[in-house]
Amino acid sequence: MAEAHQAVAFQFTVSPDGIDLQLSHEALRQVYLSGLHSWKKRFIRFKNGVMNGVYPGSAPGLLLVVGGYLGRAKYAQVDPSLGLLSKVGTYLPISRYVSVENQRVIGGMLVGTGLWAIIIFIMRSTLKNLLSWHNWMHAPHGTVSWKTRMWLVLVKIFSGVRTPQLYSFQAALPHLPLPSVKDTVCRYLESVRPLLDGEHFTRMEGLAEDFRLNLGPRLQWYLYLKWWWASNYVSDWWEEYIYLRSRGPIMVNSNYYAMDFIYSFPTSLQAARAGNAIHAIMLYRRKLDRAQIKPLMVQFTIPLCSAQYERMFNTSRIPGVETDTIQHMTDSRHIVVYHRGRYFKVGMFYDGRLLNPREIEQQMERILADESPPQDGEEQLAALTAGDRVPWACAREAYLRQGRNRQSLDAVEKAAFFVTLDDTEQRDPENPVQSLDRYGKSLLHGKGYDRWFDKSFNLIVFKNGTMGLNAEHSWADAPIISHLWEQVLSMDPVKLGYTDDGHCKGRSHPSMPGPVRLQWSIPEECQTMIRNSVAVAQALADDVDLHIIPFSSFGKGLIKKCRISPDAFIQIALQLAHYRDKGQFCLTYEASMTRLFREGRTETVRSCTTESCAFVRAFINNEPREQKLQLLRRAAEKHQQMYRLAMTGCGIDRHLFCLYVVSKYLGVESPFLQEVLSEPWRLSTSQTPFQQVELFDLVRHPEYVTTGGGFGPVADDGYGVAYVIVGENLINFHISSKHSSPETDSHRFGSNIKAALQDLLDLFQLDQKSSD
Repeated sequence: MAEAHQAVAFQFTVSPDGIDLQLSHEALRQVYLSGLHSWKKRFIRFKNGVMNGVYPGSAPGLLLVVGGYLGRAKYAQVDPSLGLLSKVGTYLPISRYVSVENQRVIGGMLVGTGLWAIIIFIMRSTLKNLLSWHNWMHAPHGTVSWKTRMWLVLVKIFSGVRTPQLYSFQAALPHLPLPSVKDTVCRYLESVRPLLDGEHFTRMEGLAEDFRLNLGPRLQWYLYLKWWWASNYVSDWWEEYIYLRSRGPIMVNSNYYAMDFIYSFPTSLQAARAGNAIHAIMLYRRKLDRAQIKPLMVQFTIPLCSAQYERMFNTSRIPGVETDTIQHMTDSRHIVVYHRGRYFKVGMFYDGRLLNPREIEQQMERILADESPPQDGEEQLAALTAGDRVPWACAREAYLRQGRNRQSLDAVEKAAFFVTLDDTEQRDPENPVQSLDRYGKSLLHGKGYDRWFDKSFNLIVFKNGTMGLNAEHSWADAPIISHLWEQVLSMDPVKLGYTDDGHCKGRSHPSMPGPVRLQWSIPEECQTMIRNSVAVAQALADDVDLHIIPFSSFGKGLIKKCRISPDAFIQIALQLAHYRDKGQFCLTYEASMTRLFREGRTETVRSCTTESCAFVRAFINNEPREQKLQLLRRAAEKHQQMYRLAMTGCGIDRHLFCLYVVSKYLGVESPFLQEVLSEPWRLSTSQTPFQQVELFDLVRHPEYVTTGGGFGPVADDGYGVAYVIVGENLINFHISSKHSSPETDSHRFGSNIKAALQDLLDLFQLDQKSSD
């Protein structure tokens, strides 16, 4: 084929006269353009490193300060080095080589540069101290104190006048604080008080007090050393022990998903939807490489840590017998596409530029038209990434790291990201809401062998043009992948668009090389291991009970009229719904971010509190409305207080986790820590943030409402609930549990959630107030 010929840089044959070497000029041109692209990227990264390294200073600031000192040296005839060069001259014969005037110039440059560096250091240190102040969170909703106003002004001043890049604030972010053992133990006991009866609580009090007085201070001393030395005392251990050392399947248990629009179907052509989506993702990667993405800012002023963005692309989780590792490449110029059991390597650049959407669609069409059968063992190969980690690590090392398997595996693991052209149809246009459950399950686990679950994320495009993501969790948390996905969805139908017949806009390329089919040679022993992983993945997938609810009766617009936090409102509704569902309270996990601190990830908000339980009991017992309202407001305020503590580094679960890790390193046993960390989270919740509201005009285009995303159940007999607040009038819930548990039913719990939300709203009698 012509494409294959152009893709070969060197062709040679051996004859009696020697080696006959022919050069393909087109291939050499592509090599040259590839190298040019690589050097441009290195230069951009070097420039960004310099700019981030001196932020909030800038090159114009350096010129201004140095120029001022040079002017003083030249026109005022003053030694700007304050005699430093004269002192040096007593030891070195400077005057032999440099005139007095030039000495003043050199002195001006040195002193000016030094002063500029000192100014940057002072600004950065001051900004770091300012960002360590979090009292702005504790002001009543809707009010801003004069202290907070002054603080915000100072933060803006010391953030500099230059527009920050994605990583500009990293060096100025404060370290995650280390709570005291006493505070953590007291807050823990407070959190379990509503869940334990008198005898069990007294026993736990004894264990906690013994830990606080004896082992706790010793563990804290070692943890303090780590806090002092590391940029974040939690994140590296959290990544290693919670994610990478887990030996169970990551499919369902760890990976999560993100969904398409609910009501909009931009095109029914699978290749076209893939073309626009892949192009939009690659544009985002280019902006990420150039640090042109704006850092997320709370109240447009307070920066959040951007460290997790670094491994979004070109990243794979690599299995190991004892622990996995994260492999991140600095660059990757291709993606890998899976379709009907075959793997294809697709280059994303040609002629020194990124492929346009129509050219990517052309490549996808070639893959869809390819009728070659899968090779032995190839179709279900990715099931290894869905099953237990130890068999996958053994199979990878024994069978996939030799010969052509190594090249093909490298292509997959070093790809920018993974794409599945799914051969099923999801999201029925006639019943978009009713078909969400099956669609969500497909994104979460698929067939168990048609997603490469170890990649940082998989783009899944279905036969009818619907799409979604499946993301691996160890490298980053959901808000990071959500940021990418919001950009992709906003670009797809509006900025990129489609032709009238559903194809991508632009022109295809007549001579562009086609996708390269990856070659595998998988022995029978490895195929046996693949079949075992398929069985594990299939059993896990079949057990998932997923129910998705677009709750449109009301949203945060009406909740705000109740003068209550929307998140607190939803969390209390979940407590009421769970009590109705199971007749008891349970330990509840709500994820909160700690990205106000350097390399921060998450902390736990223990949403089941004494106050929320008091409200639920009052509601169940049908107490007077005023009493229920009072208890509801008290529970909401308590929840907000807990959330603020978690966000500002004063949560308890990450501290207890790190103390437990230290105890294991020291080889000491703590009955208190063992019991704390073995408690099951039977209700695990997470709000998926809608971060870039400005990208979607839901008033003029309500069809561009997104569904959000979700995750699998955490406990065998519990629920996982993800929710996203979209606009003013919609809250999407993703509820997961296991069919194997007789105690859970996702549809039943969904009905209880809807009823609880309406019951809470009815307490405020908003209709009556508006009529009054």
